[in-house]
Amino acid sequence: MTALPLTGRRTNSAGPSNSPGTSNSAANPLRRKNRSGREGYKVNWWLTALMLVASLTVLLPLYFTVAMALKSPDQIGTGTGLEWPSPVNWENFGAAYVATNFPRAFMSTAFVTVLSVLGSLACSSLVAYAIARNWNRKFFRGSFMYLLSAMFIPFPVIILPLIKQTALLGLDNPGGVVFLHVLGGISFNTLLYIAFVRSIPVELEESARLDGATTWQVFRKIIFPLLAPMNATVGIFAFLGSWNDFLLPQMMIADPALQTLPVVQMLFQGEFNTNYSLAFASYLMAMAPTLVVYILAQRWVLSGVMRGAVK
Repeated sequence: MTALPLTGRRTNSAGPSNSPGTSNSAANPLRRKNRSGREGYKVNWWLTALMLVASLTVLLPLYFTVAMALKSPDQIGTGTGLEWPSPVNWENFGAAYVATNFPRAFMSTAFVTVLSVLGSLACSSLVAYAIARNWNRKFFRGSFMYLLSAMFIPFPVIILPLIKQTALLGLDNPGGVVFLHVLGGISFNTLLYIAFVRSIPVELEESARLDGATTWQVFRKIIFPLLAPMNATVGIFAFLGSWNDFLLPQMMIADPALQTLPVVQMLFQGEFNTNYSLAFASYLMAMAPTLVVYILAQRWVLSGVMRGAVK
């Protein structure tokens, strides 16, 4: 018997045939997918240029703030205000730090902001979960309409009665500001949460109840973790609203030593003049935590919104 020579080529009877009638794209679907992906990716240069120009509406005021914070009073009085200071006066930050008693004002603002964010997440998510899972009951539907109606009432209309009530209850302090921040945000936050809670399958809760979980355990271990995308969105809104709030702390906090940063910064504005150098330096120091939170939470919020859209 004559041995057949080995050619070193393996044939796959189940694989696609490389016959002349078969195209390369059909034989290599991965190559076709990659090519179509590259061809479908196009850069809209006109839209990109428009976005770069639009970004100047944010970058130009920021540059103006930094330039003003580094100028001396004599430099502020000359030019258009957009010139870069020469020499640079870094002493403005130290003077603003001392004038505003920055550590104390920062701690008071952080206290109000952190508790407002945590309270908004806890209260609004619980209210939204109760309404979404009991929508067939008239009481919960009526509660939802009641909360929505609160969004149409201008806040300045009710602020004086609120200040009077909080003063009678002894809440003329940062704790009272936290209380009103949480209550004031329930209407809008609940509206956001309800739409997301409805997208969560009820079967997840039913399976947990079959295992003996209570309503609180279902919410804490199943629902609330799934609300992470919306928690990030609501947390950002609550943080910005509390950190930058000026009206409520000014009108509610009776003790000047407990005032927040936006209120303390008013000391740079006198009756006849304003110390712009120290004022802008304090603005930058107060804005730093907001920028840090935005940078850290930006990708998380965007990814959370995408995950919520997929659901």
